[in-house]
Amino acid sequence: MEILELLKAIFLGIVEGITEWLPISSTGHMILVDEFVSLRVSQEFKEMFLVVIQLGAILAVLVLFFHKLNPFSPRKTPEEKRGTLSLWGKVIAACVPAAVIGIPLDDPINDLFYNYQTVAVALVVYGVLFLVIETANKTRAPKVDSLAALDYKTALLIGAFQVLSLIPGTSRSGSTILGAILIGCSRNVAAEFSFFLAIPVMFGASALKLLKSGFAFTAQEWGILFTGMLSAFLVSLLAIKFLMGFIRKHDFKPFGWYRIALGAVVLAYFGLAA
Repeated sequence: MEILELLKAIFLGIVEGITEWLPISSTGHMILVDEFVSLRVSQEFKEMFLVVIQLGAILAVLVLFFHKLNPFSPRKTPEEKRGTLSLWGKVIAACVPAAVIGIPLDDPINDLFYNYQTVAVALVVYGVLFLVIETANKTRAPKVDSLAALDYKTALLIGAFQVLSLIPGTSRSGSTILGAILIGCSRNVAAEFSFFLAIPVMFGASALKLLKSGFAFTAQEWGILFTGMLSAFLVSLLAIKFLMGFIRKHDFKPFGWYRIALGAVVLAYFGLAA
């Protein structure tokens, strides 16, 4: 039984590692996966696992972008080091809306909206928005085509869009990427800043869940958690590289169509099951 639970944790880590970074909603996938690959653990541990497994995913960002995010790199000039510190300042500024609005409203919103109907609608609505915004974006040149050109006001606006991801099925990366493109960022800047913005957000959410849990896990539960995190880390390395390569040649429309299809599947599956 323990081996089976570890295999489930590996599979859940694969799903997390892919869906956390692609703008297709990890929540939408997780509620479907849970119907077929459900961990045999307490509800409290499962809720904690699905949040803390993101730490594995976020470590992939730190590994892939270590040089870009490291303000103390000896290979950087003093000006580049100041630019990196400024980037971190913008990331922190962009976290303010999520901290002010998200922390007090996270549980009430989850209690009210964490259901298949909301997830399905959010998948479809944001899928349509990707199609509409990318169509309109064809005739526009981006105002912000590098992270250095991204100012604090723009960072704060992107952070405000991140608050929309409190609604299950929206996708944190989806809302921030869409918001960034909408206010004039290039796809590359939108994706990278979305990745960096996830670092404090995910570390904060994971720390909060772990503190609430009191770290009262069995040896098997610790094994499940670390297995899921390792799986999410390894798959995230590939998913992030794929996305950055994909958007150099393509827009986000394929993800929009995928979201619409997934929303229809979620609605049909749970609607028929009900």
